[in-house]
Amino acid sequence: MKHIHTLCFDLDDTLWDMRAVIPRAEQALHDWFREHCPRVAERYDPEALQALRAATVRGNPQLRHNLGELRRRMLRQILRDCGYAEAIAEDAFRVFYSARNRVTLYADVEPALGRLARSHRLIAMSNGNACLKTIGIERYFDAMLSATELGAAKPDAGFFNRAVERTGIDPAAALHIGDHPENDIAAAAEAGFGTVWVNRADAAWPLATVRPDHELPTLAELSELLRE
Repeated sequence: MKHIHTLCFDLDDTLWDMRAVIPRAEQALHDWFREHCPRVAERYDPEALQALRAATVRGNPQLRHNLGELRRRMLRQILRDCGYAEAIAEDAFRVFYSARNRVTLYADVEPALGRLARSHRLIAMSNGNACLKTIGIERYFDAMLSATELGAAKPDAGFFNRAVERTGIDPAAALHIGDHPENDIAAAAEAGFGTVWVNRADAAWPLATVRPDHELPTLAELSELLRE
């Protein structure tokens, strides 16, 4: 695959497992509220915070691409409802965001990124708001493109179209690598990218209308695929 020059990586659930990250971050936020804003902690347990966050997303579909602003809106609401100053929301957001970036990379990720960065341009492309510098893998990537920055979230075509405009990626010379059938594989294929489905759970492919160009169980096999 010598024509491939750029590798575009999804982040959440592709490079690390998110299943425990958000509940842990919600707990850290609740613990902070218990110390600094006890009326909030009394009214909202971590599960209630997650439910309110989901309701905030449903009530603000125009902000689906901006997870940080959605979180801030939720925090301002609960602080206001509990009789605290809305300005405290920024302190609360920093607590949540710090915990959200305490992730554990899959074992194959950093060795693979180190190898691939020596031969290809690597770009992170995520709906989430992870901080590559905080996580410790910023050095492997030439660019980080988030839905917030692009003003659209996968699988919206605007996400990939604006990513191409922003970075000069040639989709025909790029692979998009991700875990999500719709957001990563179908949407990237529609935009003209080659696709690699990272299927860590050995799941059955769920879509009838499109298939990934390649399927891998981890990133460890990606270097070999690119040599073919």
